[in-house]
Amino acid sequence: MFFPLAGQAAESSLYFAPAQGTFFSGSTFSVSVYLNTKGEEINAVQVDLKFPAEMLQVTLPSTGESFVAEWLTPPSYSNAGGVISFKGGIPGGIITSSGLISTITFRAKSPGLAKIEFLDSSQVFLNDGRGTPVSTLVTGGSYRILVPPPEGPEISSVNFPDSEIWYCDSSPGFFWGEEARINGFSWSFSQSPQENPDTVSEGIQTMKVYEGVADGVWYFHLRAKENSTWGRASHRAVKIDCRPPEKFDIQVDTHSGFAYFETEDFYSGVDYYEVSMFNTDAAAAGFFVETVSPFKIPCAEPGKYKIIVRAYDKAGNRQEAEAEFQILSSFFAYLPGQGIQFKGILFPWWLICLIVLFLFLALGYLAFAFTRRGRFGFQKGIKEIKEALREIEKIEQKEAEINQLKARFKEKKQELEKKLTKEENEE
Repeated sequence: MFFPLAGQAAESSLYFAPAQGTFFSGSTFSVSVYLNTKGEEINAVQVDLKFPAEMLQVTLPSTGESFVAEWLTPPSYSNAGGVISFKGGIPGGIITSSGLISTITFRAKSPGLAKIEFLDSSQVFLNDGRGTPVSTLVTGGSYRILVPPPEGPEISSVNFPDSEIWYCDSSPGFFWGEEARINGFSWSFSQSPQENPDTVSEGIQTMKVYEGVADGVWYFHLRAKENSTWGRASHRAVKIDCRPPEKFDIQVDTHSGFAYFETEDFYSGVDYYEVSMFNTDAAAAGFFVETVSPFKIPCAEPGKYKIIVRAYDKAGNRQEAEAEFQILSSFFAYLPGQGIQFKGILFPWWLICLIVLFLFLALGYLAFAFTRRGRFGFQKGIKEIKEALREIEKIEQKEAEINQLKARFKEKKQELEKKLTKEENEE
């Protein structure tokens, strides 16, 4: 509706936002009243509204972020009479193209076309010192109220009773109630949480089972048809996890006395671990106890042990790992078929044999080296003695030659002395 409140050219406008809409009876919606001064400066406004009391009910008239600074009369309304009134002033004036006057919240009571109109008493006043009314163009609002569709059926499941819990079951089944007014159902099954089934009836059966569903979070969507009206969709989640946790290893540190382990689960997540430890020579696997990593290895007699760890996910699936290790005495121990343990360190037989062989070879080499060195030294000594004896013989030969020369010299001397003495006597 468009009409001026006075016979002059329009210089301002009042309008609603939104100006139209569709809502279900029983629901609430808000309508805001705006003013466009068309470039004029105004300082006061009066808004009087009329609404169908049999279809709408005011729940909250709010000034909110209104540009009106002072309310001359507080906002008032009558649900019985279907009227609302606002009257306020703006000191100093204002020029606005979309000034918020007020926001009103309505509750839809009954179906039909509800029109909200500005009464002729609605006025806008110039900021000219005289309060001159401004010719104003108004735009009413039109809102369609519909009967709400029927609520979605309540969905249940026998093998998935709690939609927040993970189950190891790939065949989810759903069932729902049957009502006399319902003449058809439509459903779908997907991993979209808010999917709406189409408006093609699947029949009036009240149960549906799916086979071989993959792991993950799935949703069953269902809506019912009452006469010719399709109701809202209901949604039921199922969480499927038939895959065990990932494989893992156990790391045993006998020196620190701890066993370490950890794994992951793709869908529901790891819930808890169980552990069992036993002597392989004494008994089979014992009972399991819940634990965390690292697991403290209990004090036990020296021997060979096995530890088994089970990881469970939140759907009850299980993954198992095991490891074997030795618990040794604190100083020295002889372990038949295994080796010798010394101060907590195990020396296996193969290592001991290797060490003995190495020592034997090393001693043999040393003996051979010393023997060879001694033989070469003896031969060298004999050679040196022989060379010394040859030198001695040479010296003795030289000495004999010298003695011979001495004897010859002595004889010559004696001969000369005799000859000299004879000559002296002859003289």
